[in-house]
Amino acid sequence: MPIVRPFVGSRKFSSTAGAGTGTGATFAIAATTFTDDTGAAATAFPALFSAYVLYINGIPQTGDVSTVTTTAITIPGGDLLDPATPILVEFIVT
Repeated sequence: MPIVRPFVGSRKFSSTAGAGTGTGATFAIAATTFTDDTGAAATAFPALFSAYVLYINGIPQTGDVSTVTTTAITIPGGDLLDPATPILVEFIVT
């Protein structure tokens, strides 16, 4: 039987598309341009997480829309978004 971890939490980070750099497949938003769910400036995304959900303008995106590291989230084609479009990333941590 698999081990069920006793704690599951989330960490949320918010920014806007205008904080990103690059074009096309290389469009990325640095973790340091996000604020965390306490309102503080983020320094990095979680290194260990079970899953993450990207929300663009409040709409959850499918897993093939982005990739994430501790330093940035890459959203191919994200440079076509309006710069004021809200970007929220939620990490499920255990």
